[in-house]
Amino acid sequence: MVGVPPEIQAYALAKYSRSNQGMLETIQELSQQRAEQFLNTFYFQYGHRSIADLAHLVFGLENISILAAMAVVDEPVWDGQERSTRYQPFRRTGWHLPAEVAGTDHEATFRGTAEALFVAYHDLSGALLEHLMDVVQRPAELDQETYRRTLRARAFDVARALLPLAAHTSVGQIVSARVAERQIGRLLESPYAEIRAVGAELKSACQVPAAAPLLAETQPPVAPTLVKYANASAYHRQARRELTAAADTWLRAAGNADRAQAVELAEPDRDPLDEIVATLLYEHDVQGRSYRQVQAVVADSSLAQKREIFELSVRGRGAHDDLLREHQAGYALIFDMLMDLGSFRDLHRHRRCVQIRQPLSFDAGFHIAEDSFLAGLGPQGAHSALEAGLGDTYAETLVKAETVARAMPPIAADYLLPMAYRTRCLFKMDWAQAAYMIEQRTQPQGHFSYRRTAWGMYQAVASRWPHLAQAIRAVDPDGPLDLLRR
Repeated sequence: MVGVPPEIQAYALAKYSRSNQGMLETIQELSQQRAEQFLNTFYFQYGHRSIADLAHLVFGLENISILAAMAVVDEPVWDGQERSTRYQPFRRTGWHLPAEVAGTDHEATFRGTAEALFVAYHDLSGALLEHLMDVVQRPAELDQETYRRTLRARAFDVARALLPLAAHTSVGQIVSARVAERQIGRLLESPYAEIRAVGAELKSACQVPAAAPLLAETQPPVAPTLVKYANASAYHRQARRELTAAADTWLRAAGNADRAQAVELAEPDRDPLDEIVATLLYEHDVQGRSYRQVQAVVADSSLAQKREIFELSVRGRGAHDDLLREHQAGYALIFDMLMDLGSFRDLHRHRRCVQIRQPLSFDAGFHIAEDSFLAGLGPQGAHSALEAGLGDTYAETLVKAETVARAMPPIAADYLLPMAYRTRCLFKMDWAQAAYMIEQRTQPQGHFSYRRTAWGMYQAVASRWPHLAQAIRAVDPDGPLDLLRR
């Protein structure tokens, strides 16, 4: 069926599965009114939620911040693309001013800091390109335009570390109405005003005619029935608040955050309750402790204490609330990864795993210029750039932004986080998904930062199960680097 609005399409396919009519007969009976009546009965009254999987919606979310985009794409069943940092004119597309600081005493400082980061990004990317062109000879078979474009992408890979999460981006997504309903509710629960506004606009977009530039006729509303009850969940808000307080109390025994390891493969828990409780505390730990540290606290806790945390996570659950993502337990491989925000955005795209990210913070620090320049530019390019003082400029820019941001309200500070700063996250998966991620993300054409994270995953697997690691086609990121290979 081509050209059928999503909600009517869902009605047709659901009705088709419940009758002995052929598809052509079913199509002839399509109408918006019948679709609404059918969905009100079977979707809402009888709870047949799989019907919403049959309606697929295409959205363009334009000029939202990278921070908001991270929230938008954070769906286990999601198909879409975000704009790449390699190909965007960020000086033109600009950045988002959070409503939380607009019109306050912090607005001018926020504007100045965001603008300084953008200027530094623009200047650094240009300077790094010139250094690369000085040290990397153009092969005769490579035309000047391709040569320059390839090296410019390498320069952008390093310079993107200075871009703040306030930077504008755009996201295109194709999702089922069920995913959209869950996504809208989750966005409406956000503490960030921008993200709540995105959720509200997504819901509104489902209730009005779609933009159809290739079609002359007027289109009906996209999915007015399937998303009409999409809203913020009081259960999720309550659980987040109570679990944050519990993590603050319970994890004091773990001491300060241990950030010595970039990638750790967790020891599996024998009891699913232990894994669930450890995951709940880990996600809500504002101090950024490792999963290993959290596991140790849980292991020393009594059964009654663990049950208390678990009860906090379920006791406010309403009739239509799903369980929390943290409740997904039983995966054989659990990677605790400390990576820069740029790399997290790249690995975030992998959907066949459970992803748990800790709160945003400056506390984990950033990757130093020497390491990033060497990994992204090669020995000659890094030496040339560092000799010119670009490493000092890189570090000074980040430290200055952090100093200013720490004096601002927390939400504003999050928007000023440059992508060089690290975040801690948990990736739970099976062996096949680990192998896929390692193979895909260690390839030479990938970004140097996530290549190192994926290589850390490989080393962790190889250390524990060397016979399984032999089947994984990983590429060592510290091997020879061809800057002209994309």
